[in-house]
Amino acid sequence: MTRIGGELITVGRDRVHLCRGGDSSARAVILVHGFGGSLHWFERVSPVLATAGYQPIRIDLRGHGRTAVPARDRRSSLVADLGGPAQGRMIADLLDALDLEDAVVVGHSFGADAALAAAGQSARVGAVGIIDQAPDYSYARFPSGDAALANPSLGPLLHRLAVPPFVRIGLRYAVAPGFDLRTAFADPDQAVLDYRMMNPAVAQAVVTERRRRLAADPLDAQLRRLALPAQVVHGTADRFYDWELTARRYRDAGARVDIIEGAGHSPNVERPERVAELLDEFLRSTNPA
Repeated sequence: MTRIGGELITVGRDRVHLCRGGDSSARAVILVHGFGGSLHWFERVSPVLATAGYQPIRIDLRGHGRTAVPARDRRSSLVADLGGPAQGRMIADLLDALDLEDAVVVGHSFGADAALAAAGQSARVGAVGIIDQAPDYSYARFPSGDAALANPSLGPLLHRLAVPPFVRIGLRYAVAPGFDLRTAFADPDQAVLDYRMMNPAVAQAVVTERRRRLAADPLDAQLRRLALPAQVVHGTADRFYDWELTARRYRDAGARVDIIEGAGHSPNVERPERVAELLDEFLRSTNPA
């Protein structure tokens, strides 16, 4: 059976927004966007995967798109609920709710943290993918305004005041120089809408808390512990992370690494067909049957 369109599914404290495609009996590929994004950042990868015989499932992370911040409880803080480990727990719970086995979880940028966290918390994950995310921030190059966005007092104000032209300036870092992000979506304003829909506390979780967490436990170390088939896709024009250093570290951790010449930080929107093709190649090589 083929499903199209968005759904809201209740999973524990969460109402998760997702979009399923392909055959519901096929192997599921969970596609996880990055900071300030939404499930739309995989909207052109998904149909290629469906045609290749997979069941792509795009999700909105907590505090993004139509997946709200979960109801508060005394055991957790807002920033903790929006960080990688908690996002991964949500994905693991979603796999249980959908009764999916041997799922592939692919994360773009911050979504990579959630993908690996899900794999560490669920035996239902059979392989993982990372798109343009370095193991940590040790050689990251971020715009100077990121620190202000992560300020607990100033950040929410800046988020409310962010008018579309200024948001578009910041979003230029998400793609290669010269790439027009408006051409990447069915709605040319999608990237701006996604950023404005994001809960402003996500910035603190990603810029501040995440830096500390990855310094203590980088993603390449997490891959080694997981010992799952793993693929890394990275663009040579990524403005945030050096692709050669990133590739070397992940290869040393045992991952397959595929480099897309000329792509920036978001090959999933810049080169969606190529990303889907590489993912298909990887999955066929690890499961030829």
